Amino acid sequence: MGERTAYVTTDDGCALWTVRSGGGDGGPGSGPFAEAGHGFVLCHGGPGFWDTLGPIARMLEDFGPVVRWDQRGGGRSRWRPPYTMARFLADLDQVRRYHGFEQVTVLGHSFGAMLALRYALDPAYAGRVRRLVYVAGVGLGWAWRDEHSARARLAAEPYAERSARLNALGDRTATQERELRLLKLAVEFPDRDRALDLAATQVLELFPEDEVAAPLNAEMRAWSEAELIERCRALAVPALILDGARDLRPRWAVDSLAEALPHCTRAEFADAGHFPWLDEPAAFAARLRAFVNA
Repeated sequence: MGERTAYVTTDDGCALWTVRSGGGDGGPGSGPFAEAGHGFVLCHGGPGFWDTLGPIARMLEDFGPVVRWDQRGGGRSRWRPPYTMARFLADLDQVRRYHGFEQVTVLGHSFGAMLALRYALDPAYAGRVRRLVYVAGVGLGWAWRDEHSARARLAAEPYAERSARLNALGDRTATQERELRLLKLAVEFPDRDRALDLAATQVLELFPEDEVAAPLNAEMRAWSEAELIERCRALAVPALILDGARDLRPRWAVDSLAEALPHCTRAEFADAGHFPWLDEPAAFAARLRAFVNA
């Protein structure tokens, strides 16, 4: 199915890149399985990264229209502060409204999983989320960080020498910069024979990296896990948590979220890391589609 790109201009003048696919004739609610006024919105990871969720979109296009987007400060969208969760939630809602969806199944990966969860929890957007899909998120607290750092150091050892050489260069060519980013991402894929090839699917273009991550991570570190657990317990939306068992971010970090959500299904893929739809595409698609079709 074809893709159509459009820029959504937010109320503060930030141009957000979006791409829409699926859904038959492209109208809201079109497509053989679509519900009236319903669509899918996919939120990439980061903060400060860009859309990498095209393969997931293709798993969903026969259910209805699917929209992906670059969050502000990343990819093809404009770099424009403020970089706060409230602003990112407002951006997500404006993407939804621009594409004519009354309700959405919202799917997020990594940081995007938290963005999707907070959108479902925020009373300002009550009733907008039909289903929530939480892919390779990091849970409600920050106690996982030390374990993740230790795992990441070990996973980076096969690439350390080449990465050090590239980092030492004063001015890198575009080819060298792309290689450095591939080496950085390769640690996320547990199959070392395929790691660089899979990482390459995430770096099809070179985008500048902005200052988005620092303020958003600082804001999230200040949140109360206990308060978020209480809010999750009141969420009536069906939720699906999809984890890669070999993710460098320990999956126990997501336990409190899974236990708090009252209508939650959780699936783990034994041979997958932080990008489970690339490591185990068939199994990932089967679990995702069964949830959407329920």
